[in-house]
Amino acid sequence: MGNARNIAFWVVLFLLILALFNLFSGPGGTLQSNERTYSDFVGAVQSGEVKNVTLDGEQIRYTTESGATYVTIKPGDAEVTKLLIDENIPVQAVKQQQSGFQSFLITLLPFLLLIGVWVYFMNRMQGGGKGGAMGFGKSKAKMLTEKHGRVTFDDVAGIDEAKEELEEIVEFLRNPQKFSRLGGKIPKGALLVGPPGTGKTLLARAIAGEAGVPFFTISGSDFVEMFVGVGASRVRDMFEQAKKNAPCIVFIDEIDAVGRHRGAGYGGGNDEREQTLNQLLVEMDGFEANEGVIILAATNRKDVLDPALLRPGRFDRNVTVGNPDIKGREKILGVHARKTPLGPDVDLRIIARGTPGFSGADLANLVNEAALMAARVGRRFVTMEDFENAKDKVMMGAERRSMVLTQDQKEKTAYHEAGHAVVGLTLPLCDPVYKATIIPRGGALGMVVSLPEMDRLNYHRDECEQKLAMTMAGKAAEVIKYGEDHVSNGPAGDIMQASQLARAMVMRWGMSDKVGNIDYAEAHEGYQGNTAGFSVSAHTKELIEEEVKRLIQQGYERAHQILTEQREEWERLAQGLLEYETLTGDEIKRVMNGESPTEDDDEGDKPDEGSAPSVTAIPKTKAKKSPPDGGMEPEPTA
Repeated sequence: MGNARNIAFWVVLFLLILALFNLFSGPGGTLQSNERTYSDFVGAVQSGEVKNVTLDGEQIRYTTESGATYVTIKPGDAEVTKLLIDENIPVQAVKQQQSGFQSFLITLLPFLLLIGVWVYFMNRMQGGGKGGAMGFGKSKAKMLTEKHGRVTFDDVAGIDEAKEELEEIVEFLRNPQKFSRLGGKIPKGALLVGPPGTGKTLLARAIAGEAGVPFFTISGSDFVEMFVGVGASRVRDMFEQAKKNAPCIVFIDEIDAVGRHRGAGYGGGNDEREQTLNQLLVEMDGFEANEGVIILAATNRKDVLDPALLRPGRFDRNVTVGNPDIKGREKILGVHARKTPLGPDVDLRIIARGTPGFSGADLANLVNEAALMAARVGRRFVTMEDFENAKDKVMMGAERRSMVLTQDQKEKTAYHEAGHAVVGLTLPLCDPVYKATIIPRGGALGMVVSLPEMDRLNYHRDECEQKLAMTMAGKAAEVIKYGEDHVSNGPAGDIMQASQLARAMVMRWGMSDKVGNIDYAEAHEGYQGNTAGFSVSAHTKELIEEEVKRLIQQGYERAHQILTEQREEWERLAQGLLEYETLTGDEIKRVMNGESPTEDDDEGDKPDEGSAPSVTAIPKTKAKKSPPDGGMEPEPTA
């Protein structure tokens, strides 16, 4: 749109100049109907019919004895004046008052066009900054006016602590006397820190909607341009605008683009980004105080910011905006589901319970995927089944039902996943098994998903040991069923997860008596970091590897023992997965006990209230067997 408007402007300007040129290019066309040829004019003169003649440049206007007026154009080599004098005809010459302007306009027009093109391209090169081509030193901060789509604190959920701190800033702007009478000063700035998708920018928009004061927004990347000094100039201009509109709020999104640690890159103190940062530091808390200007900034990389930017007086508050807990996720789902018609079976708490670690953006995507799935099959509202399918798609990837697997590959996958599920259900400290499936998703041929009852904040040693046993149960199942010589590459992902957990237990968490309570992680990986030359001896490295191997082997043997003792239940579950492909928590328990996965096949699935996080049953249909000659190479299973 911007480019189209600029092109239209120059086209209109050119047409106006052309119209002016035509306007001053001689008299109008009122006499065009009385135009005669030069031969007719000469004939009329020689026959004595011409009464008088007016010479206007190349144009000849003459009046006949009958009173008619005609116009003709004089050829370049014609001696009209001599002809008229010889015939004793009165001649009048008109002064060419407009010829100078016309000549000047014709001369000036190409220069005007060249200047216009130069201004246009300079304006485009500088991103259309304020003031045209010479305005690239102006701030690109935009005043946010949300007449439509206004966001308030009611639209922000799941991050109550962060919201409370920012609500206090809004209250200060609305009623400063409430705090100033006790000696309190308005905070200079607040830094919003958190992972991507947790709602930092949404919080800033909510402040804009609630504060009732001017709100300027700009990205950190908008300060630095190709010209030296432009960034510092834009910082100065931004604060000048803010001072004129004080009290106001300035929001800098992704401040790490301009606020990185000085001296960390090339160019030293002459680096353009460092000059911009220096100007920002001075404006925030320099010699001249900026009263009534509050700076909000957002970043997910606080570790790279310059320490001078983080000190009190510049950013007085560091507001952590983390991933929501189970209650926060339920509230966030409620916010995003306002415009989505939900079915009577939808329980947002169960969905929140089954989505640990999801950010606000992830939950918004989950609701959207569920709505798309419901629309795809023609439903009028979104059901719990749609949410379950959407959650599986987001967490594990889309189903790959088009993949052709041989019956042998499906059978190995079923026994592998049944091993994970049986060990996970047997060990009391493992997270509840949520679902087992042999439908390929993402990069896995099948998987068993277990979800915690509540969000996990820490892990205990006995829990980690049981988790290792559940992780290694897939390989133990393959060894028991097919023997050591026929183990597939399916346990590759399990071995990687078990190795990561065991190394963390030994090197970071002090859960090995032989290694002790020392953090060996950085030195073992070759990073010096804060260890100031700390290194690990060859004996200690060998001891660490022995302990890691011992923990993994101990988990494998424990899983092997459980599957041997519960061979019948494990076999039933594997056959159930081959028949139904996907089983949920209570269905797994019923199949292991030799029952049908559903309580009543005619009435559909209705799991008990005490089931795993997913209580929505998926209608069971027996799996279709793959053609024996098809198939692909097996992929690692979860």
